[in-house]
Amino acid sequence: MPYTVRIPAPLRKFTDGAESVSCQAPDLEGMLAELVLRFPDLKERLCEPDGRPRRFFNVYVNEEDIRFLGGAQYRFREADDVLILPSIAGGC
Repeated sequence: MPYTVRIPAPLRKFTDGAESVSCQAPDLEGMLAELVLRFPDLKERLCEPDGRPRRFFNVYVNEEDIRFLGGAQYRFREADDVLILPSIAGGC
């Protein structure tokens, strides 16, 4: 049941430049664990020290915010298109 996780430009330096990766994990927690196993430098950007997802990134599944699909309870499906977007803030 593979699906694609798209990696945005600010995170690609932690994925050896990969723009997307194929994942098999059934849910958000598993997907993050799979990504961190493959790309350990992503951990501090996506996960709290205890492994929970950080609050300051968004996940979209087929262009829909995962929070509206059940959040962490959402079960990925074959051919889902998943996008991880870190929150960006700043300015004066």
